[in-house]
Amino acid sequence: MDRTRAIAGTVLFLFVAPGTVAGLIPWWITRWAWKAGWPFWPGLLLAGLGLIGLLLCFADFALKGDGTPAPIAPTQRLVTSRLYRHVRNPMYVSVMALILGQAAMAQNLDLLAYGILIGLVTHAFVVTYEEPTLRQQFPDDYAAYFAAVPRWIPRLRPWRP
Repeated sequence: MDRTRAIAGTVLFLFVAPGTVAGLIPWWITRWAWKAGWPFWPGLLLAGLGLIGLLLCFADFALKGDGTPAPIAPTQRLVTSRLYRHVRNPMYVSVMALILGQAAMAQNLDLLAYGILIGLVTHAFVVTYEEPTLRQQFPDDYAAYFAAVPRWIPRLRPWRP
């Protein structure tokens, strides 16, 4: 896939998938009615870090992986740069940070429950589809990466292949 298509596909997928899961649905649940008080500020920080992480991950897919995060147009290379050196699934961690940050900002238990549900569904998807697919697509590279980089809890020192 050429770089222009990778970037266009990645931007489209950004709006369709995480835009819906971490933007539109939280808005439907809360109408973004933020509540002043202590949980707002940590939630804003968490959501902001999640958004930054998400954008960095999407950029890496298009610019370093020569593909998109969408399963129908995957990367040509295994992405192991930037945040991927600390945790295997920084894109999903970032989406969770966005959702949970918004739940704290709105002090909304329904959004918190939604975030937990998304976390469980994401874990099942990663274990049953994504990891086996990556093992097949990048047999040598993914085996070393899988052994060195944790799935959900970031390592402090970045992994160096």
